[in-house]
Amino acid sequence: MPLNLHLLRLFATVARAGSFSRAAEILHLSQPAISKGVRDFEEQVGCRLLDREPKGVRPTAEGLALARHAETLFAAERAAEEELRAVRNLDSGTLRVGASTTIATYMIADGLARFHRSHPNIDLHLVIANTRDIADLMLGHEIEIALVEGPVEDDKLLARAWRNDVMELIVGRDHPFAAARQPLDRARLAEEILILREPGSGSREVVAQALATHGIAPARTLEIGSTEAIKQAVAAGFGVSIVSTATVADQVQLGKLRQVPIDGVHIARTLWQLDMPGRVQMPAARAFERLIQPPADAAAASNGA
Repeated sequence: MPLNLHLLRLFATVARAGSFSRAAEILHLSQPAISKGVRDFEEQVGCRLLDREPKGVRPTAEGLALARHAETLFAAERAAEEELRAVRNLDSGTLRVGASTTIATYMIADGLARFHRSHPNIDLHLVIANTRDIADLMLGHEIEIALVEGPVEDDKLLARAWRNDVMELIVGRDHPFAAARQPLDRARLAEEILILREPGSGSREVVAQALATHGIAPARTLEIGSTEAIKQAVAAGFGVSIVSTATVADQVQLGKLRQVPIDGVHIARTLWQLDMPGRVQMPAARAFERLIQPPADAAAASNGA
């Protein structure tokens, strides 16, 4: 027998609120109507879904299982409603963009600004976190766009190449490597304090893999959870680091940092956009995607339109 969605909503609200009275306030219905609706629903599914206690209610094992499905169903319903609103010329709605730190700080600011100018009535929210956290937010339906720096191994996510990024060794202007006229012998890097991002960062994964591939094992490492903080530490003469070239253009131009090539080592990485197979994409998300495409891809999309 198909579930009665009205009764399912009553049950799910009571399970989430923890009491019939609070559910009545949320749904603007009378408490007796909700109590009867939940009893009718329990009869329909053939089992008790809530344990009635003096201070409220608690879902049974069956109730917990059904409540999880109900939340997924009603989340899809909310997404459908928001999409329908957004279809009206993108004149309302919300777009939640998740990006790992380097991408958020250095690569999508222009896209965010252009999107806001084109669609000023769409509320933009930018969430900045490391790669693993952004993946989890996408899995939890908490963001519509997910841009990350490192590979993500998750069967529930689809990773599409977004753009390429080059990473290079940076040193302070007074560091001995700064005066090098030839690519640095990789053996010399092993003598340095190498500053890395925190575990879970896509940048760290790429650097660690590249160093291992070339047999480079730094004598000491230091973890700092911010690319900006890493740049400041290196500029002050404390250690060296390998970061995206997109993050250091300003300080290299000011002479505070030097980029030093490493002999035989070229670190180029793919930046990724994550998605969930089968998830309906909102028009606002599609519009934002077009704005942040690399120039060559944008031109191709325009020619194919």
